[in-house]
Amino acid sequence: MEENIFLDNNIPAPVEYTEDNIRHLNDMEHIRTRPGMYIGKLGDGSQNDDGIYVLLKEVIDNSIDEFKMNSGKRIEIDIVDNKSVTVRDYGRGIPQGKLIEAVSMLNTGGKYDSKAFKKSVGLNGVGLKAVNATSSRFEARSYREGVVRIATFEKGILTSDRTEKSNDENGTYISFTPDNELFVNYEFRAAFIENMLRNYTYLNTGLTILYNGKRILSRNGLADLLTDNMTSEGLYPIIHLRGEDIEIAITHAEQYGEEYYSFVNGQHTPQGGTHQSAFKELVAATIHDFFTAKNFEYSDIRNGIVAAIAVNVEEPVFESQTKVKLGSLYMSPGGVSVKKFIGDFIKVELDNFLHKNPDISEEMLRKITASEKERKELSGLAKQAREKAKKVNLHNRKLRDCRIHLNDPKGDRQEESCIFITEGDSASGSITKSRDTNTQAVFSLRGKPLNTYGLSRAVVYQNEEFNLLQAALNIEEGLDGLRYNKVIVATDADVDGMHIRLLLITFFLQFFPELIKKGHVYILQTPLFRVRNKRKAQRGKKSADGEKQKGDFETIYCYSEEERIKAIEKLSPNPEITRFKGLGEISPDEFRNFIGPDIRLERVSMHKDDKVDDLLCYYMGKNSMERQNFIIDNLVVEEDKTDEEN
Repeated sequence: MEENIFLDNNIPAPVEYTEDNIRHLNDMEHIRTRPGMYIGKLGDGSQNDDGIYVLLKEVIDNSIDEFKMNSGKRIEIDIVDNKSVTVRDYGRGIPQGKLIEAVSMLNTGGKYDSKAFKKSVGLNGVGLKAVNATSSRFEARSYREGVVRIATFEKGILTSDRTEKSNDENGTYISFTPDNELFVNYEFRAAFIENMLRNYTYLNTGLTILYNGKRILSRNGLADLLTDNMTSEGLYPIIHLRGEDIEIAITHAEQYGEEYYSFVNGQHTPQGGTHQSAFKELVAATIHDFFTAKNFEYSDIRNGIVAAIAVNVEEPVFESQTKVKLGSLYMSPGGVSVKKFIGDFIKVELDNFLHKNPDISEEMLRKITASEKERKELSGLAKQAREKAKKVNLHNRKLRDCRIHLNDPKGDRQEESCIFITEGDSASGSITKSRDTNTQAVFSLRGKPLNTYGLSRAVVYQNEEFNLLQAALNIEEGLDGLRYNKVIVATDADVDGMHIRLLLITFFLQFFPELIKKGHVYILQTPLFRVRNKRKAQRGKKSADGEKQKGDFETIYCYSEEERIKAIEKLSPNPEITRFKGLGEISPDEFRNFIGPDIRLERVSMHKDDKVDDLLCYYMGKNSMERQNFIIDNLVVEEDKTDEEN
């Protein structure tokens, strides 16, 4: 074994640094070595922002660009066994003489030529290369004028290249299988993909996407988007306005908060950016000026608003390769500012619409007036609640904060920021000792939270737990100030834990529905069982020199009864089985396994078809006897079924 060399002051000597330490990586090697630089996180497909969906999006973006250049109105997408993807468009086809360069050499692509692609999403010459490098198999075909060139790669390395005659229509065919070494045990989820594809069709009316044979299209653009995503009925018909390089849709619903969807060049920007910020401000300003005699506050105008904006920008600047937030200040290099462009359109078109449609403007006025009245009634209560939140000293009593937050202006790990909401000192203690203090915060509840179904927003300020939670998340004024990308409900895997989980979700659905709609709320999955080989797990025996032997044993954590049975079969004989009854029973050392890189999270989602109001009314309302009878009836059914099986 090499001995460390120490200087006189016990400081290790510098490690030798020579020419041998300098490495050069080619484009494909660099992507595989540092995939996060190109596609964000890796993941297994269980979250909608996992890397495999970024790969799919990068391929589709190129086909969308063809459609936007009036080349090809149909895109065919097939996914086999939730593992392998093919995308076929009917555009112009990648120029065959540069096919290999276009899919394997960074900083190479047609998007640098604004004549060929005026308002494209992919401008950095990276997308297809990242797909190629991170796929175990990748194939690109270019069909042009009766000839097809086919290039095949494995992990970014060219394995075959041939050209032959073809009768197929012009266009591009891309097939890829993400590398399981990078995306461990990955699987494409149909729900995430359908949502992505619908967003493409909302922004590109006239485009037809065939997903595993299912036709997806939109005839009314952003109006369809709002109709398909709203979980509460609109208070008036959707205001839908279109102009050159801009489209907006607006309505109000009987709900709290604000709900926005924004897009640039057909790319969904879930974190907003300059266009969404300008849109929010200028819609409120225009409505304010329309009802100028009322002198409404902007917060009252925006409360309950559901709106969407799409703009086309030349050479857009995004804040990362994954393009989730627009940073562009101008619509084109040297052109008009994004804010002025959006403002000029809204001030004319929205104002004209409100004047021409008095029924809609009157309904809008009713909603804004109701929001103003409620705000004034709550103003004193809210002020007292804020002061109380400061006095109890959040950071010491309830919140064990992290260093990096979602709304930090600098840094590169904001999207990793999360907060665990736990119940009880033992559970919060285990997570606190196990967490990454840079990105993981812990908020501790005291007992079961209040059932907020049917209550007014006053309860957010009157109830200490909810007041402090709202302050910790920083969402009183909307999601712009949200401090954590993931709000993770971490409760025991028993009846009480499930009840606490439902009470928290009810609270969010009632007063902060956008937190769920924007995909920020998750459930932490923790194992129900630990199965280990008892024969190997014996500890405490002493060796000849008196030192305790650690013992070498295999441990499997099981999240279901099925996993427990498989683990017992694998680790027989003499398996030792532990049933975890609560989070507080799991030691910090073990807990570190469950909230680290392999953390299992289940995202809480809501859709139009969920009938949220009906669900809340039934499960969280005052119909206790009805729910009790439901439980009894279903228990009887299960008992009868068991008897029949026996």
